[in-house]
Amino acid sequence: MKKITGNKVQWGVIGVGNVCEKKSAPAMNLVANSQLVAVMRRDEEKVRDYAQRHGVPKWYTDAQALVNDPEVNAIYIATPPQMHLPYTQMAALAGKPVYVEKPMARNFDECKAMIETCEQSKVPLYVAYYRRALPHFLQIKKLMWQGAIGDVRTVHINLKQVLQPEVVAQLDNNWRIDPKISGGGYFFDLASHQLDLLDFFFGPIEKVQGFAVNQAKAYEAEDLVVGSFIFENGVVGTGNWCFTASKSAEVDEITIYGSKGKICFETFGKGEFILEKDGEDRQHFELELPYHIQQPLIKSVVEDLLGLGTCPSTGYSGARTNRVMDEFVKSFYR
Repeated sequence: MKKITGNKVQWGVIGVGNVCEKKSAPAMNLVANSQLVAVMRRDEEKVRDYAQRHGVPKWYTDAQALVNDPEVNAIYIATPPQMHLPYTQMAALAGKPVYVEKPMARNFDECKAMIETCEQSKVPLYVAYYRRALPHFLQIKKLMWQGAIGDVRTVHINLKQVLQPEVVAQLDNNWRIDPKISGGGYFFDLASHQLDLLDFFFGPIEKVQGFAVNQAKAYEAEDLVVGSFIFENGVVGTGNWCFTASKSAEVDEITIYGSKGKICFETFGKGEFILEKDGEDRQHFELELPYHIQQPLIKSVVEDLLGLGTCPSTGYSGARTNRVMDEFVKSFYR
C-alpha cells in the first residue's frame, strides 16, 4: 500500500549542512522514483549556494515554508537533534512523511512524542540509521541466521577515540558535545549507530546497566561510558566507549561470539569483517560501500512510501536505541 499520493517521492530537506553534501541528500536524485526538489537552511547565503551547487530547484530559509510547498511530499530532517522533535511535528501535522537524522532525538521522551504525532497524523516516520542497509552488515546478519558461528552467545563493543577527532576538531560549532543540542556527547553520536545495528541483528535490548562519567573535564558531556545489556532473545553484550584515549589506543571493534565461532568488524571503517569458525581457516570479507552512504536506506524509504518494499529503520526502532542510550547515561545526567 502506498503511503503517499503520486508515483514519485519529492523530497524537501530541512537543514542542508555537512551530512547533505555527500552522505544523504544527493542520493535522493539517484534512487528511482525519487527527486530532491527543495532545501532549507536559515543562512540564506549557504542555502542558496547549496541549491546552486547541487542543482536543487527551490531553496528556503524558513522550515514551515518548505513544509507547505505543495510540490514537496516527504521531509528529510538533517538538523542537529534538538530540532528533530519540532520539525517532525511540523511535517507530520502537514501530512508529510518524515525521514530524520540519527540519533532520532535527544532522549527517549522526545522520540515517543515524535512517534505519537506521526501516528495521530497517519504518516510514516523513518530514521537515518543507514548501517541497517549496508552490504557487509547485511552479509553478517545473513551468516548469523545461517548458523555460521552457531548460537550467538555474547557481543562486545569497544570504541576508543582521542579527545579531538579530526572529523570534528575543525568545526566552528561542535554541537555533538553539547547535551542541550545533542542529548549527550560523542556517545550519542557514535554509539547510537552501534546499538542500533545490534538491534537490527538481534532485536530489542531488554535490560541495560551502565555508568557514564566525565574524566577529562574538557567539555560538559560524558566522555566515557561502560556497561552491559541483554537482548530479549537472551544474547548478552558489553560496551566500552572512551573519547579521551591516546592515539595508540584508538580502536573501533565489535566482536560477536557464537558457539562455533566469532565475527569481528569495525562500525565506522570499510565494508570488511572477519569470520572465524572452529576447525576452519579465518575468512576475510570485503564488500564495496556506496559512494553516497545513505543511498541504500533512502532507496528502502522510497520503496516503502510507494508500496514497493519496506524500510528497516523506523521511528519505533530508532526510539529503542534512544531508550538504551538514556539507560546508559542516566546516572550522569540525574
